[in-house]
Amino acid sequence: PDPDAAISVLRRAADAGVQLFDTADCYGPAVIEELVAEALHPYSDDIVVSTKGGRFALGDNRWRADGRPEHLKVACEASLRRLRADSIALYQLNAVDPDVPLPESLGALVELRDAGKIREIGVCNVDEDELEVARTCAPIVSVQDRFDVLTREREAVLDACARNGIVFLPWFPPSTAENAPAGSALQRISTRRDVPASQVALAWLLARSPWVLPLPGSAEQKRYELDLAALDLELTDDEVAELTVG
Repeated sequence: PDPDAAISVLRRAADAGVQLFDTADCYGPAVIEELVAEALHPYSDDIVVSTKGGRFALGDNRWRADGRPEHLKVACEASLRRLRADSIALYQLNAVDPDVPLPESLGALVELRDAGKIREIGVCNVDEDELEVARTCAPIVSVQDRFDVLTREREAVLDACARNGIVFLPWFPPSTAENAPAGSALQRISTRRDVPASQVALAWLLARSPWVLPLPGSAEQKRYELDLAALDLELTDDEVAELTVG
């Protein structure tokens, strides 16, 4: 709703040393890639911009996958234009299309990589079996899905990533941590530390595995400052265990 505020958040993140900026063609749709370019282009050598293709927003938090190779190639070209980039550092398949074999979708990304349009390939919203199939099709460097201390359906996928040297990119709205159940480990530690529960949740993700790189999303400067402060919150081993058990 406020493009100027979003651009300020992006630039503040870069100034704070954040190096990965993750977006997708379906965010907006298209608008967020344009905002990333407006805020950060020309990109410095230490910044990685990742984007995704293969999914449409239908509204009301409903989505439709489109993993057809011809669509992915067109989508990637459009992302390159919006991002003002010659090559995308990390391009991720946003969803597995049930109507298209996964090797066909990833084959298109391999062709884009071989053509120099993208440099690395990732996948999103996959289960363990789908990740194994993906790894037979191309070197997979990242997996992205929702995951946090309160939402752990993809824990087995995270562990598979750690075993295979794949970065796991958990996205989640940090503000949801403020609604953690009363008496939960998240609320207890938040109260003891006198810090927002969202910071505790982010700190837990950072401690969960060296292969985890959290993606907190916010378009508000005040919210994002709280997120950045989580980098300075070091949980004890006991606190990590307490949160892990729940």
